[in-house]
Amino acid sequence: MYAQRKAPFTPRTHAGRGGYRPTPIRARVGLAMRRSMNFGDMPDAESVLRSRGLSLAPMSVGDAGLNVGGTSVLPTAQASDIDNGALKAVVIPAGSTDAEATAAIDDVVTRAQAKGAPVFAFGDGVVATLRALDRPTEPFADAPAVLVTADAVEPLADSDALAAAALRVQ
Repeated sequence: MYAQRKAPFTPRTHAGRGGYRPTPIRARVGLAMRRSMNFGDMPDAESVLRSRGLSLAPMSVGDAGLNVGGTSVLPTAQASDIDNGALKAVVIPAGSTDAEATAAIDDVVTRAQAKGAPVFAFGDGVVATLRALDRPTEPFADAPAVLVTADAVEPLADSDALAAAALRVQ
């Protein structure tokens, strides 16, 4: 439409007039990139986390980069970012893993636990996370997602529970 008027600029939007304002970022969170990565029964998990102010930083657990559907995703976070406090939490999605990736996920999860950072796990990432922490997996094997903190494992049944848990990340 603006091209039809031949205007040399597009009008500026103001926040008070329906302009888009993204959610302010409260915390940077590591997203463990896995082959065939998905969020299981919570396909909207990524948008829920982002809408609650968590910025997802891809972390490589295996290959240096990852090709997802023809798009290369380069890691912007490393496991050492957990140690220095740059990452406030970790997200372990469902996905396929090989022995190298399993060891890397175990390392990320144990670092987060040692630092006191919460771990969000989805789908088969729930079992992988609990196994890495030597916690019982049977009570949570069918949970779509869990939040693992220093002293508890909280099942997250739906997006509302995930949103409430995401607001607690500091």
